[in-house]
Amino acid sequence: MATKRVEFRFYAELNDFLPRRHRFVTVERRFDGDASVKDLIEAAGVPYTEVDLVIVNGESVDFRYRVRDGDRVAVYPVFEALGPIASVRPEPLREPRFFVDVHLGRLARHLRLLGFDTAYERDCDDAHLATTAAAEGRIVLTRDAGLLKRNMVTHGLFVRAHIAGASTGREPITSGLAGS
Repeated sequence: MATKRVEFRFYAELNDFLPRRHRFVTVERRFDGDASVKDLIEAAGVPYTEVDLVIVNGESVDFRYRVRDGDRVAVYPVFEALGPIASVRPEPLREPRFFVDVHLGRLARHLRLLGFDTAYERDCDDAHLATTAAAEGRIVLTRDAGLLKRNMVTHGLFVRAHIAGASTGREPITSGLAGS
């Protein structure tokens, strides 16, 4: 089977997940067979839960889009506001409820102090966290990009703040979660 070629460009903070040489530039990727745009985005290292908009050849598409030879793909993170487009993410959760990864205990404590419904378990593996979050309609907060790539995780956020005492206020935490 012939190798197919596609051009990808990732924007804004999605570049944090890419190797340095692939950041802020158009990168050609080659693949064999049949692949969805979601599969190729994740193969590049970007969790699909971080993506809000995918444009292929100038048209908005969803994650099921089957990539074709010669496609040009632009991938954008969560926006504050946009006009009507094809959404690649599920509908926002009405009440933000969180399941915080085992490595973010301090964040879980801060969220609880702020009054958010926050689940946190010290001895929890990724499979249990993903299953429980999906069953309870919770947003997964993690620094593990692989966890956000699990199909069961429909709502998630990669936590970027590494600074002790970083803001844990309601606005920064929820700003991209409800698609607002």
